[in-house]
Amino acid sequence: MIKQLFCSLLLAASVTHAGRINVVTTTSDLASITEAVAGDRADVSSICSGNQDPHHLQARPKYVMMARRADLWIRTGMELEIGWEMPVINGSRNRKIRPGSPGHLDASEHVHKLEVPDSNQISRAMGDVHAQGNPHYLTDPENAKHAAADIAERLALLDPEHAEIYKANAAAFSDRIDAKMAEWKAAMQPLNGKSIVTYHKSWVYFCDRFGINIAIELEPKPGVPPSPSHLTRVIQTVEAGGIDVILQEPWYSPKAAERVAAKTGARMVTAPIYTGSDPEAGDYIALIDLIVKRLTEQPE
Repeated sequence: MIKQLFCSLLLAASVTHAGRINVVTTTSDLASITEAVAGDRADVSSICSGNQDPHHLQARPKYVMMARRADLWIRTGMELEIGWEMPVINGSRNRKIRPGSPGHLDASEHVHKLEVPDSNQISRAMGDVHAQGNPHYLTDPENAKHAAADIAERLALLDPEHAEIYKANAAAFSDRIDAKMAEWKAAMQPLNGKSIVTYHKSWVYFCDRFGINIAIELEPKPGVPPSPSHLTRVIQTVEAGGIDVILQEPWYSPKAAERVAAKTGARMVTAPIYTGSDPEAGDYIALIDLIVKRLTEQPE
């Protein structure tokens, strides 16, 4: 305990001496939330751009260099980055950001987790299932508030001189979410209680927050591309349930969704789940605005 406190004090001293905290997040939505909390007290960058699928990212030298310069590393956690995070951190040789250090933050610690499987039943036959639950929790704005609070607390630890700034910024971010939530729920009301089809399990938290049922995914199992037999099952589900929306992320091929749409008349909606992947999704709140807009706009 004393050793950890000593390390924390040393880290805080090095950060405040430099003047600004260098924060590296694993995803762009975390970067946007961090920017809202840190204000002008930090330089924030993201390993993944908004157009990259973090499940399949490869460790690259440029990511190692980013990690090497970081005072604080923030990950989504819940095994989203399991394939590349530690190779990047190990390659950086930056002890400040190793798991268990003050400079390493798992943003999932206090969020509301969904789809946490029974650990005794997990197998590769289930597809890309995460043992700690579905990691796409930031599609629920309420979880973004929890992440912001944790980020503020960690920034305050590393830079105690400006602790009140971070806490005030996190509170302001939370207030913005609360104000927008009423607007988002009003806009999404026509979809409340209805069923849609999604491509991957990226939308579980968003749909849970806004009362939407996901009837079936285009992937037969998480991470497994659609097969002809499964698409037949999807088409049958859409027709039987009168489903009129197919929602998917921009990095997946649209062919499966287009096939289902052509057979059923359902509307295909492509929406981002990360900031920066669309000009209209410049920050976290704009991202949720865009998802709501895409789902509720009337087809021409």
